[in-house]
Amino acid sequence: MVTTIEEGNQVEHESGYDRQRELKLLDDSKAGVKGLADAGLSKLPRIFIHDNLNICSSSHANASIPVIDLGSLHHEQGNSSSSRHEIIEKVKDACEKWGFFQVVNHEIPRSVLDEMLDGVRRFHEQDNEAKKELYSRDISKRVYFLTNFDLYTAPCANWRDTLHCALAPGPFDPHQLPSLCRDIMMEYSNNVKKLGLRLFELLAEALGLKPSYFKDIDCAEGLFMLAHYFPSCPQPELTLGSSGHWDTSFLTVLLQDQVGGLQVFHENQWLDITPVPGALIINVGDMMQLITNNKFVSSKHRVLAPKIGPRVSVACFFRQDHPPGTFKVYGPIKELLTEENSDAIYRNITVNDLITYQDSIGLNGVSALEHFKL
Repeated sequence: MVTTIEEGNQVEHESGYDRQRELKLLDDSKAGVKGLADAGLSKLPRIFIHDNLNICSSSHANASIPVIDLGSLHHEQGNSSSSRHEIIEKVKDACEKWGFFQVVNHEIPRSVLDEMLDGVRRFHEQDNEAKKELYSRDISKRVYFLTNFDLYTAPCANWRDTLHCALAPGPFDPHQLPSLCRDIMMEYSNNVKKLGLRLFELLAEALGLKPSYFKDIDCAEGLFMLAHYFPSCPQPELTLGSSGHWDTSFLTVLLQDQVGGLQVFHENQWLDITPVPGALIINVGDMMQLITNNKFVSSKHRVLAPKIGPRVSVACFFRQDHPPGTFKVYGPIKELLTEENSDAIYRNITVNDLITYQDSIGLNGVSALEHFKL
Protein backbone atom coordinates (compact mmCIF):
# COMPACT_ATOMS: atom_id res chain seq x y z
CA MET A 1 0.00 0.00 0.00
CA VAL A 2 1.30 3.44 -0.95
CA THR A 3 1.48 5.68 2.11
CA THR A 4 2.88 8.94 0.82
CA ILE A 5 1.62 11.29 -1.86
CA GLU A 6 5.20 11.72 -3.07
CA GLU A 7 4.98 8.26 -4.59
CA GLY A 8 2.21 9.59 -6.80
CA ASN A 9 1.53 7.64 -9.93
CA GLN A 10 3.19 4.50 -8.66
CA VAL A 11 -0.38 3.69 -7.64
CA GLU A 12 -1.79 4.48 -11.07
CA HIS A 13 -2.69 0.90 -11.87
CA GLU A 14 -3.35 -0.38 -8.38
CA SER A 15 -6.93 -1.31 -7.60
CA GLY A 16 -6.53 -0.01 -4.06
CA TYR A 17 -5.94 3.59 -5.12
CA ASP A 18 -7.77 5.95 -2.75
CA ARG A 19 -8.09 9.40 -4.30
CA GLN A 20 -9.68 11.01 -1.24
CA ARG A 21 -6.85 9.74 0.92
CA GLU A 22 -4.24 11.20 -1.43
CA LEU A 23 -6.03 14.55 -1.44
CA LYS A 24 -6.17 14.57 2.34
CA LEU A 25 -2.46 13.76 2.59
CA LEU A 26 -1.70 16.85 0.52
CA ASP A 27 -4.16 18.98 2.46
CA ASP A 28 -2.95 17.81 5.87
CA SER A 29 0.67 18.55 4.98
CA LYS A 30 -0.24 22.28 4.81
CA ALA A 31 2.84 22.64 2.61
CA GLY A 32 0.93 22.91 -0.65
CA VAL A 33 2.19 22.09 -4.10
CA LYS A 34 5.45 23.86 -3.35
CA GLY A 35 6.06 21.29 -0.60
CA LEU A 36 5.83 18.54 -3.20
CA ALA A 37 8.12 20.40 -5.60
CA ASP A 38 10.66 20.97 -2.84
CA ALA A 39 10.66 17.21 -2.12
CA GLY A 40 12.18 16.70 -5.57
CA LEU A 41 9.42 14.73 -7.27
CA SER A 42 10.28 13.25 -10.64
CA LYS A 43 6.70 12.10 -11.32
CA LEU A 44 3.40 13.77 -10.65
CA PRO A 45 1.10 12.35 -7.99
CA ARG A 46 -1.96 10.87 -9.64
CA ILE A 47 -4.33 13.47 -8.17
CA PHE A 48 -2.76 16.09 -10.48
CA ILE A 49 -2.99 14.13 -13.72
CA HIS A 50 -5.62 15.48 -16.14
CA ASP A 51 -6.97 12.83 -18.51
CA ASN A 52 -6.86 13.60 -22.25
CA LEU A 53 -5.15 16.91 -21.64
CA ASN A 54 -4.29 18.92 -24.74
CA ILE A 55 -1.95 21.80 -23.96
CA CYS A 56 -1.31 22.79 -27.57
CA SER A 57 -2.11 26.40 -28.43
CA SER A 58 -2.51 28.45 -31.58
CA SER A 59 -0.10 31.30 -32.24
CA HIS A 60 -1.69 33.15 -35.17
CA ALA A 61 -0.17 36.59 -35.61
CA ASN A 62 -3.61 38.23 -35.75
CA ALA A 63 -5.06 36.21 -32.88
CA SER A 64 -4.04 37.96 -29.68
CA ILE A 65 -5.96 39.93 -27.10
CA PRO A 66 -6.01 43.72 -27.66
CA VAL A 67 -3.47 45.96 -25.93
CA ILE A 68 -5.07 49.30 -25.04
CA ASP A 69 -3.09 52.44 -24.19
CA LEU A 70 -4.79 54.44 -21.42
CA GLY A 71 -2.28 57.29 -21.59
CA SER A 72 -4.62 59.97 -22.88
CA LEU A 73 -6.97 59.45 -19.94
CA HIS A 74 -4.31 61.05 -17.72
CA HIS A 75 -2.85 63.67 -20.06
CA GLU A 76 -4.41 66.17 -22.44
CA GLN A 77 -1.81 65.42 -25.05
CA GLY A 78 -0.44 61.98 -25.88
CA ASN A 79 1.88 61.15 -28.71
CA SER A 80 0.90 57.50 -29.03
CA SER A 81 -2.26 57.42 -26.89
CA SER A 82 -5.76 57.31 -28.29
CA SER A 83 -8.47 59.81 -27.46
CA ARG A 84 -11.01 58.87 -24.77
CA HIS A 85 -13.60 58.04 -27.42
CA GLU A 86 -11.17 55.78 -29.25
CA ILE A 87 -10.24 54.07 -25.98
CA ILE A 88 -13.92 53.45 -25.18
CA GLU A 89 -14.49 51.94 -28.62
CA LYS A 90 -11.47 49.65 -28.17
CA VAL A 91 -12.67 48.57 -24.73
CA LYS A 92 -16.16 47.92 -26.11
CA ASP A 93 -14.80 45.82 -28.95
CA ALA A 94 -12.51 43.84 -26.62
CA CYS A 95 -15.30 43.16 -24.10
CA GLU A 96 -17.71 42.04 -26.81
CA LYS A 97 -15.32 39.84 -28.81
CA TRP A 98 -12.68 38.68 -26.34
CA GLY A 99 -13.64 39.41 -22.76
CA PHE A 100 -9.91 40.11 -22.34
CA PHE A 101 -7.52 42.96 -23.02
CA GLN A 102 -4.21 44.29 -21.72
CA VAL A 103 -3.72 47.88 -20.58
CA VAL A 104 -0.53 49.94 -20.68
CA ASN A 105 0.06 53.46 -19.34
CA HIS A 106 -2.35 52.65 -16.52
CA GLU A 107 -0.51 54.86 -14.00
CA ILE A 108 0.51 52.08 -11.60
CA PRO A 109 4.32 52.43 -11.38
CA ARG A 110 6.39 49.57 -12.71
CA SER A 111 8.23 49.52 -9.39
CA VAL A 112 4.94 48.75 -7.59
CA LEU A 113 4.15 45.92 -10.01
CA ASP A 114 7.61 44.40 -9.59
CA GLU A 115 7.55 44.68 -5.81
CA MET A 116 4.08 43.10 -5.68
CA LEU A 117 5.35 40.06 -7.57
CA ASP A 118 8.44 39.93 -5.34
CA GLY A 119 6.22 40.09 -2.25
CA VAL A 120 4.20 37.09 -3.44
CA ARG A 121 7.42 35.14 -4.03
CA ARG A 122 8.67 36.04 -0.56
CA PHE A 123 5.49 34.75 1.04
CA HIS A 124 5.36 31.45 -0.84
CA GLU A 125 9.09 30.78 -0.57
CA GLN A 126 9.35 31.34 3.17
CA ASP A 127 9.74 28.48 5.64
CA ASN A 128 6.81 26.05 5.56
CA GLU A 129 6.22 26.34 9.30
CA ALA A 130 5.53 30.06 8.95
CA LYS A 131 3.06 29.54 6.10
CA LYS A 132 1.24 26.76 7.95
CA GLU A 133 -0.05 29.29 10.47
CA LEU A 134 -2.20 30.79 7.70
CA TYR A 135 -3.24 27.51 6.05
CA SER A 136 -7.02 27.10 6.17
CA ARG A 137 -10.12 26.09 4.23
CA ASP A 138 -12.32 28.45 6.23
CA ILE A 139 -13.53 30.84 3.50
CA SER A 140 -15.05 33.19 6.09
CA LYS A 141 -11.52 34.33 6.98
CA ARG A 142 -10.32 37.55 5.40
CA VAL A 143 -6.79 36.17 4.83
CA TYR A 144 -5.73 32.54 4.41
CA PHE A 145 -3.33 30.33 2.47
CA LEU A 146 -4.12 26.99 0.85
CA THR A 147 -3.61 24.83 -2.20
CA ASN A 148 -6.55 24.41 -4.61
CA PHE A 149 -9.71 25.96 -3.17
CA ASP A 150 -11.62 23.16 -4.95
CA LEU A 151 -9.25 20.36 -3.95
CA TYR A 152 -12.07 18.00 -2.94
CA THR A 153 -14.61 18.95 -5.63
CA ALA A 154 -12.68 19.45 -8.89
CA PRO A 155 -11.99 16.45 -11.16
CA CYS A 156 -8.21 17.01 -10.87
CA ALA A 157 -5.93 19.03 -8.65
CA ASN A 158 -3.98 21.94 -10.13
CA TRP A 159 -0.27 22.67 -9.71
CA ARG A 160 -0.75 25.88 -7.70
CA ASP A 161 -0.78 27.41 -4.20
CA THR A 162 -2.64 30.60 -3.32
CA LEU A 163 -2.76 33.33 -0.69
CA HIS A 164 -6.39 34.56 -0.45
CA CYS A 165 -7.12 38.10 0.74
CA ALA A 166 -10.61 39.67 1.00
CA LEU A 167 -9.53 43.31 1.18
CA ALA A 168 -12.90 45.02 0.72
CA PRO A 169 -15.68 45.86 1.48
CA GLY A 170 -15.91 46.61 5.16
CA PRO A 171 -13.13 47.58 7.57
CA PHE A 172 -9.94 45.65 6.93
CA ASP A 173 -7.01 45.40 9.33
CA PRO A 174 -3.78 45.28 7.28
CA HIS A 175 -2.12 43.39 10.12
CA GLN A 176 -4.04 40.31 8.99
CA LEU A 177 -1.75 40.23 5.95
CA PRO A 178 1.62 38.45 6.15
CA SER A 179 4.33 40.88 7.24
CA LEU A 180 6.56 39.74 4.34
CA CYS A 181 4.25 41.38 1.80
CA ARG A 182 1.83 43.51 3.85
CA ASP A 183 2.92 46.98 2.79
CA ILE A 184 3.15 46.25 -0.92
CA MET A 185 -0.18 44.41 -0.93
CA MET A 186 -1.91 47.45 0.51
CA GLU A 187 -0.12 49.83 -1.86
CA TYR A 188 -0.83 47.70 -4.90
CA SER A 189 -4.49 47.09 -3.97
CA ASN A 190 -5.07 50.83 -3.47
CA ASN A 191 -3.67 51.44 -6.95
CA VAL A 192 -5.85 48.69 -8.41
CA LYS A 193 -8.97 50.20 -6.81
CA LYS A 194 -8.27 53.50 -8.58
CA LEU A 195 -7.66 51.73 -11.88
CA GLY A 196 -10.82 49.68 -11.42
CA LEU A 197 -12.97 52.80 -11.04
CA ARG A 198 -11.51 54.20 -14.25
CA LEU A 199 -12.14 50.92 -16.09
CA PHE A 200 -15.72 50.68 -14.83
CA GLU A 201 -16.32 54.18 -16.22
CA LEU A 202 -15.03 53.11 -19.63
CA LEU A 203 -17.20 49.98 -19.62
CA ALA A 204 -20.28 51.98 -18.65
CA GLU A 205 -19.72 54.52 -21.41
CA ALA A 206 -19.12 51.69 -23.88
CA LEU A 207 -22.65 50.49 -23.07
CA GLY A 208 -24.18 53.96 -23.37
CA LEU A 209 -24.61 54.27 -19.60
CA LYS A 210 -23.50 57.17 -17.41
CA PRO A 211 -19.83 56.83 -16.37
CA SER A 212 -20.64 56.25 -12.69
CA TYR A 213 -23.24 53.53 -13.38
CA PHE A 214 -21.20 50.53 -12.19
CA LYS A 215 -19.79 52.42 -9.21
CA ASP A 216 -23.32 53.46 -8.22
CA ILE A 217 -24.51 49.84 -8.13
CA ASP A 218 -21.48 48.80 -6.05
CA CYS A 219 -19.61 46.76 -8.67
CA ALA A 220 -16.35 48.38 -7.48
CA GLU A 221 -17.10 48.01 -3.77
CA GLY A 222 -15.42 44.65 -3.15
CA LEU A 223 -11.85 43.59 -3.87
CA PHE A 224 -10.68 40.00 -3.51
CA MET A 225 -6.99 39.23 -4.17
CA LEU A 226 -5.51 35.85 -5.08
CA ALA A 227 -1.71 35.70 -4.99
CA HIS A 228 -0.81 32.55 -6.97
CA TYR A 229 2.43 30.58 -6.98
CA PHE A 230 3.09 27.88 -9.59
CA PRO A 231 6.30 25.92 -8.81
CA SER A 232 8.39 24.16 -11.45
CA CYS A 233 6.49 21.04 -12.49
CA PRO A 234 8.19 17.69 -13.20
CA GLN A 235 5.60 16.67 -15.84
CA PRO A 236 3.83 19.84 -17.06
CA GLU A 237 2.31 18.00 -20.01
CA LEU A 238 0.11 16.00 -17.62
CA THR A 239 -1.42 18.76 -15.50
CA LEU A 240 -2.41 22.44 -15.38
CA GLY A 241 -1.58 25.38 -13.18
CA SER A 242 -5.24 26.41 -13.35
CA SER A 243 -7.92 24.42 -15.15
CA GLY A 244 -10.09 26.13 -17.74
CA HIS A 245 -12.48 28.45 -15.89
CA TRP A 246 -14.45 31.68 -15.91
CA ASP A 247 -14.03 34.35 -13.22
CA THR A 248 -16.95 35.06 -10.86
CA SER A 249 -16.15 38.79 -10.69
CA PHE A 250 -17.56 41.84 -12.39
CA LEU A 251 -14.04 42.63 -13.53
CA THR A 252 -10.60 41.11 -12.92
CA VAL A 253 -7.23 42.88 -12.95
CA LEU A 254 -4.37 40.41 -13.37
CA LEU A 255 -0.68 41.03 -12.80
CA GLN A 256 1.59 38.28 -14.11
CA ASP A 257 5.32 37.83 -14.36
CA GLN A 258 7.16 37.14 -17.62
CA VAL A 259 7.10 33.32 -17.38
CA GLY A 260 3.94 33.02 -19.49
CA GLY A 261 1.43 30.18 -19.56
CA LEU A 262 -1.88 32.09 -19.45
CA GLN A 263 -4.24 31.12 -22.27
CA VAL A 264 -7.71 32.25 -23.34
CA PHE A 265 -10.19 30.07 -25.22
CA HIS A 266 -11.23 32.05 -28.29
CA GLU A 267 -13.05 30.81 -31.40
CA ASN A 268 -12.63 27.17 -30.35
CA GLN A 269 -8.90 27.31 -29.76
CA TRP A 270 -6.52 28.07 -26.89
CA LEU A 271 -4.46 31.20 -27.51
CA ASP A 272 -1.39 32.25 -25.57
CA ILE A 273 -1.54 35.61 -23.80
CA THR A 274 2.02 36.78 -24.18
CA PRO A 275 3.19 38.87 -21.21
CA VAL A 276 3.78 42.54 -22.01
CA PRO A 277 6.27 44.16 -19.60
CA GLY A 278 4.47 46.67 -17.39
CA ALA A 279 1.01 45.75 -18.67
CA LEU A 280 -1.99 44.51 -16.70
CA ILE A 281 -4.51 42.02 -18.04
CA ILE A 282 -8.17 42.96 -17.67
CA ASN A 283 -10.96 40.46 -18.12
CA VAL A 284 -14.74 40.47 -17.90
CA GLY A 285 -16.17 38.21 -15.19
CA ASP A 286 -19.39 36.21 -15.05
CA MET A 287 -21.23 38.86 -13.03
CA MET A 288 -20.52 41.46 -15.73
CA GLN A 289 -21.74 39.08 -18.44
CA LEU A 290 -24.90 38.50 -16.40
CA ILE A 291 -25.78 42.17 -15.79
CA THR A 292 -24.95 43.16 -19.39
CA ASN A 293 -27.18 40.31 -20.64
CA ASN A 294 -24.32 38.81 -22.70
CA LYS A 295 -23.29 42.10 -24.32
CA PHE A 296 -19.90 41.69 -22.65
CA VAL A 297 -18.49 38.17 -22.49
CA SER A 298 -16.71 36.30 -19.73
CA SER A 299 -14.18 34.06 -21.47
CA LYS A 300 -12.77 30.71 -20.43
CA HIS A 301 -9.07 30.80 -19.57
CA ARG A 302 -6.43 28.58 -18.00
CA VAL A 303 -2.79 28.50 -16.92
CA LEU A 304 -0.26 25.89 -18.02
CA ALA A 305 2.01 24.38 -15.38
CA PRO A 306 5.57 25.71 -15.81
CA LYS A 307 8.42 23.34 -16.62
CA ILE A 308 10.79 26.01 -15.35
CA GLY A 309 9.29 28.13 -12.61
CA PRO A 310 8.13 29.49 -10.43
CA ARG A 311 5.38 31.46 -12.14
CA VAL A 312 3.79 34.17 -10.01
CA SER A 313 0.57 36.10 -10.62
CA VAL A 314 -1.83 38.32 -8.68
CA ALA A 315 -5.52 38.36 -9.60
CA CYS A 316 -7.71 41.12 -8.14
CA PHE A 317 -11.43 40.43 -8.45
CA PHE A 318 -13.94 43.26 -8.16
CA ARG A 319 -16.80 41.55 -6.34
CA GLN A 320 -18.44 42.28 -2.99
CA ASP A 321 -18.76 38.96 -1.23
CA HIS A 322 -17.72 39.90 2.31
CA PRO A 323 -19.05 40.11 4.97
CA PRO A 324 -21.90 37.58 4.76
CA GLY A 325 -25.46 38.86 4.78
CA THR A 326 -24.86 42.14 2.94
CA PHE A 327 -25.22 40.92 -0.62
CA LYS A 328 -26.91 42.99 -3.29
CA VAL A 329 -29.14 41.34 -5.89
CA TYR A 330 -28.13 41.77 -9.52
CA GLY A 331 -29.88 41.02 -12.78
CA PRO A 332 -29.67 42.13 -16.42
CA ILE A 333 -29.57 45.94 -16.63
CA LYS A 334 -32.99 47.21 -17.76
CA GLU A 335 -31.46 49.99 -19.89
CA LEU A 336 -29.75 47.32 -22.00
CA LEU A 337 -32.93 45.34 -22.68
CA THR A 338 -33.81 46.93 -26.03
CA GLU A 339 -36.57 46.03 -28.48
CA GLU A 340 -34.15 43.81 -30.37
CA ASN A 341 -32.94 42.17 -27.16
CA SER A 342 -35.84 42.52 -24.74
CA ASP A 343 -35.59 39.21 -22.92
CA ALA A 344 -33.42 38.79 -19.85
CA ILE A 345 -31.16 35.74 -20.23
CA TYR A 346 -30.38 35.33 -16.53
CA ARG A 347 -32.34 35.41 -13.30
CA ASN A 348 -31.52 37.83 -10.51
CA ILE A 349 -28.79 36.57 -8.17
CA THR A 350 -26.27 37.77 -5.61
CA VAL A 351 -22.54 37.54 -6.12
CA ASN A 352 -22.53 35.04 -3.27
CA ASP A 353 -25.01 32.82 -5.17
CA LEU A 354 -22.53 32.58 -8.03
CA ILE A 355 -19.48 32.06 -5.82
CA THR A 356 -21.20 29.40 -3.72
CA TYR A 357 -22.27 27.47 -6.81
CA GLN A 358 -18.81 27.79 -8.39
CA ASP A 359 -17.20 26.52 -5.20
CA SER A 360 -19.57 23.54 -5.14
CA ILE A 361 -18.61 22.37 -8.64
CA GLY A 362 -14.95 23.47 -8.65
CA LEU A 363 -13.04 24.27 -11.82
CA ASN A 364 -14.66 21.55 -13.89
CA GLY A 365 -14.68 23.18 -17.33
CA VAL A 366 -18.37 24.14 -17.17
CA SER A 367 -19.53 27.76 -16.91
CA ALA A 368 -21.35 28.45 -13.63
CA LEU A 369 -23.50 31.00 -15.48
CA GLU A 370 -25.34 28.19 -17.24
CA HIS A 371 -26.91 27.33 -13.88
CA PHE A 372 -28.52 30.78 -13.61
CA LYS A 373 -30.12 31.04 -17.04
CA LEU A 374 -33.85 31.60 -17.22
